[in-house]
Amino acid sequence: MKERIIRPSTEADVPLIMSMLEHSRSLMRADGNTTQWVGYPTREDILDDIARGVSYLIDEQGTVAMVPGEEPTYAYIDHGRWIDTATPYTTLHRMAKLPGALGIAETGFAVAKERYAHLRVDTHHSNRPMRHLLEKEGFVYCGIIYMPDGSPRDAYEWWRYDEVPDDLKRYVEEVVLPQYDHFDAAHRRDHARRVIARAMQLQQTPLVFAAAAMHDLGLAEGREEHHLASGRMIRACRELRRWFTDEEVEQIAQAAEDHRASASTAPRSELGMIIAEADRDVEPETIVRRTVEYGLSHYPELNREGHWQRTLQHLHEKYAEGGYIKLWLKDSPNAAPLAELRALIHDEPRLRQVFEQYFKN
Repeated sequence: MKERIIRPSTEADVPLIMSMLEHSRSLMRADGNTTQWVGYPTREDILDDIARGVSYLIDEQGTVAMVPGEEPTYAYIDHGRWIDTATPYTTLHRMAKLPGALGIAETGFAVAKERYAHLRVDTHHSNRPMRHLLEKEGFVYCGIIYMPDGSPRDAYEWWRYDEVPDDLKRYVEEVVLPQYDHFDAAHRRDHARRVIARAMQLQQTPLVFAAAAMHDLGLAEGREEHHLASGRMIRACRELRRWFTDEEVEQIAQAAEDHRASASTAPRSELGMIIAEADRDVEPETIVRRTVEYGLSHYPELNREGHWQRTLQHLHEKYAEGGYIKLWLKDSPNAAPLAELRALIHDEPRLRQVFEQYFKN
């Protein structure tokens, strides 16, 4: 593959960039996305990008803006939360291409990943090709942000994980994460990526990265004892010895065995506590969505009221005061969202509204 030429845009490039934007807008319309990029981006937006030095051309066939610093529309996020609020990030905007141009988005992401360790991006929910590409590129879905006009966008985050060897990252991407594609809807690849991201926010080491990536592999043998199956699979994985000692592989296996929310005793190690905490996805609406999705997948014989009662029972048994979920770390990042979730559980009219939203979908 020939090397791509990336250069800063100039004012002379504005007509070319506007034609790229118009073509990409037409592709969105053809795919049924009729509300994104209406009256935007304007010529003034592109001139502002150029003046700030954030607009780039890719092979004279594509364009992208890489904007370091705080993005005002990201200050509030709904139906979720940003995972990393501590480190600076760069936002990708206004990605477009000419007719017939190939690989522009992939190149834009590759260059951004080389230059910046923490990226954010948003896209319209109807922009299915971009959402698919973001998932392929390893971005983690975080929730919904809103444009100045109030219109919603799906928001994503990505980290480079400089602490992790590149060949270990490739192994996880090419061998480990594809296994999650065959699990239930609540434990697909996006779940594994979120657990990795949350775990790495707690401690940034290759050991944490591998343990988070492999914690649910035992779902291949069923849900009931998947934690034990994960431990067996990790111990039997010869490939892990490329990066870890036998003792470290045992730590990874024990962390998988100890991560389950229903465990009555504390994990045996700090690594186990980190993975258990990272697996506690207690963002309120995410929990309700996953509960409904699991019920629809595993109890198709239930009617709407049956699914509602099952959802209520599960939420009370696991997450309400006295429920079996436990937080193992001092100053747990899950403490605040768990309090929000408990408030939602006790507000049944509002909880029913959330249930209905996901039951229909």
